[in-house]
Amino acid sequence: MNLLQKIKNKITIAFRRDVMRDHFLLEIRRWFRDNSDGLHRLDYPLDHDSIVFDLGGYHGDFAEAVYKKFGCKVFIFEPVPDFHLKCVERFRGNRNIHCLNYGLSSSDGFLDISLAENASSFALNKKQGLTKRVQVRSIVDCIKELGIDRIDLIKINIEGGEFDVLPAIIQSGDITKIKYLQIQFHNFIVNAFQRREDIRVGLAITHDEMWNYDFVWESWKIKAGE
Repeated sequence: MNLLQKIKNKITIAFRRDVMRDHFLLEIRRWFRDNSDGLHRLDYPLDHDSIVFDLGGYHGDFAEAVYKKFGCKVFIFEPVPDFHLKCVERFRGNRNIHCLNYGLSSSDGFLDISLAENASSFALNKKQGLTKRVQVRSIVDCIKELGIDRIDLIKINIEGGEFDVLPAIIQSGDITKIKYLQIQFHNFIVNAFQRREDIRVGLAITHDEMWNYDFVWESWKIKAGE
């Protein structure tokens, strides 16, 4: 991208945010204004016995950060082979971080993913660019096969796949095994606003919202007594 295009993009974003009052862009600004990366992303009562699921591990940045702070066990789910390999190499010799080369969904199968680094997506079709066929597994079956009866934190950043995996967790009842959720919803999905609201209604049965920046990041904690 040349300098002129970068300037044009900045002007367009500023116009949409400050003149058109685009809600998503305003939420992004609020996220950074509140220093939420530092304030919220790792603010959970975890310890070395905790289990963390990292859905959409990419290069393992979140996994490394949460492990360094708490020494917990982390399962990274990353379907893109190149990204998975980076995680394997990064955490080689660390017995507490498990790198799994598949994504989590509502059922087993293979899907075509558009490759765009950390924005790689099953849901976002790209007319140009690379795609790769990758494996996904049922999150319900995966939890059972791993023999896990509790997940202390699940971080979900899977570029639209959240609209598939979260209903599966809720409908199966496995949602009650999860203490904390950190979710990034994506607004480029068809009916994203209504689908997100439906999921939030389902989550509210078993969990309370901790904090929320619409379509940026939000977090939920299990209700007392669940």
